[in-house]
Amino acid sequence: MSEKKYKIQNFEPITADKLLERVKELKADGYRFVQLCGITKKDHYQLLYAFDLDHVMLLLRMDIQPDQEVESITGDYWPAFIYENEVHDLFGIKFLHNALDYGGNFFTTSEPTPWAIK
Repeated sequence: MSEKKYKIQNFEPITADKLLERVKELKADGYRFVQLCGITKKDHYQLLYAFDLDHVMLLLRMDIQPDQEVESITGDYWPAFIYENEVHDLFGIKFLHNALDYGGNFFTTSEPTPWAIK
C-alpha cells in the first residue's frame, strides 16, 4: 500500500483585485480548494487561500486593510462559503457576493469579531 504525502507548499502573493481571475485559473487547471485562513497582523489582515493539485499545495497570500472588502470565491468554489463566513465572524472582514452569507451569525462568540484589529 503506497502512502501519499504532500510534496511541497508554494506561496504566491496576490492582491484583492486579481483574486477572482487567479481562482478561475486554478479551477480550470484542476485545483481543489482546501481552506481559507485569516491572520491578524499589527495593522492589517492576511488571508491565505489554500489549493491542492496532485498533493502539491498552492497558497495565495493576500494582505488587506481592516476596512477592505474582498470578493467571494463561492462562484467558483461553493464550499468556500463556510470559511468566508468564519473569517467574517472572527475578523470582521466582509466578503462580497458570498453564495451563502450568514450575515455575521455563523458563529456565536462572547464578543463580536474577537480577532478584529481594534
